[in-house]
Amino acid sequence: MIKHVLRAPAARSASEVVAMRRPGIALSLALALILTGGSVALADDTPPVCQTGCVTVFVPPGAGPHAPFGIAAGPLGSEWFADGPANTVDRVSQQGTITAYPVPTPDSDPGWVTVDDSGTVWFAERSAGKIGQITPDGTVTEFPLPSPAAIPQGIVAAPDGNLYVTEQGANAIARLDPVTGQVAQFPVPTPAATPLGLALGSDGALWFVERSASKVGRMTLDGTFTEYPLAPGAFPNRIVAGPDGALWFTELFGGKIGRITTTGDLTEYPISGGPVGITVGKDGQLYVALFTIPGLDRVSLAGQVTGHWDLPGALQAATGTGLAIWVTDTFGGPVYRVTPYTTK
Repeated sequence: MIKHVLRAPAARSASEVVAMRRPGIALSLALALILTGGSVALADDTPPVCQTGCVTVFVPPGAGPHAPFGIAAGPLGSEWFADGPANTVDRVSQQGTITAYPVPTPDSDPGWVTVDDSGTVWFAERSAGKIGQITPDGTVTEFPLPSPAAIPQGIVAAPDGNLYVTEQGANAIARLDPVTGQVAQFPVPTPAATPLGLALGSDGALWFVERSASKVGRMTLDGTFTEYPLAPGAFPNRIVAGPDGALWFTELFGGKIGRITTTGDLTEYPISGGPVGITVGKDGQLYVALFTIPGLDRVSLAGQVTGHWDLPGALQAATGTGLAIWVTDTFGGPVYRVTPYTTK
């Protein structure tokens, strides 16, 4: 276990906060500002009024380049995201101020982000084969995995007190004891399966997707695996526990979102645009980030699209304060806050 005590630099305001009506000229203006480094400030006490929901754009501090990847909700209305090229994990306060926390290992390519019940932030260092931790007081600790080429991805804090991590490069699920730093690995039965994503199911088991193998995997906390095949070439990417007790996942190349019960019953729904990221909103609906036709879809539990927002470079999605949904743009550099419903 390698431990570094760092304090985040002085908080810096987001360099851009733009409210957009979809669709329209304001979206093009926002994109131009992102590309040119311009700034349009929106006062915190004057929220925009939108007909179909508002989008607010936040650009990470510094010259860049920036490529936000994983994102998760934190305490006090904050949102946390990983910025690979900047080698930071960033916090967006409820007021819109962005604070960047440098990762001690250079060029670690931080990706997946999870926040546990204590407010501790966990992130995957994909190029370093480590799991990072940021405690609420700003202390950063790194935990090496057995292989530097593990390519950690999804992270889940489980009820047994351990962290579980999908290891894309090692084709395994790792169990990390955050107290001792000890790691155990459980090989995925299908070789070269490319395990990604991770969610804790209502059955207490871990659920993940096998991108190269086109399967959904299940692992109990004692390391027993079950695998459920999808259509060849489905290319599943992310998985989340749904409000209905089932697991929901995206199929990027299959053009579908899937629902699988804890007993293995599978239902699939067609979704155009290349579904990649997925989260559950506080309204009980699914929010799906689209990759090939960039945007965000709101999807009911019956598989019907009930809303859409055009978002360039959309990749991952997470819940936020109230009904807000946050989306990372791994190509353009910003993160988006989508407020799906009109309040006035």
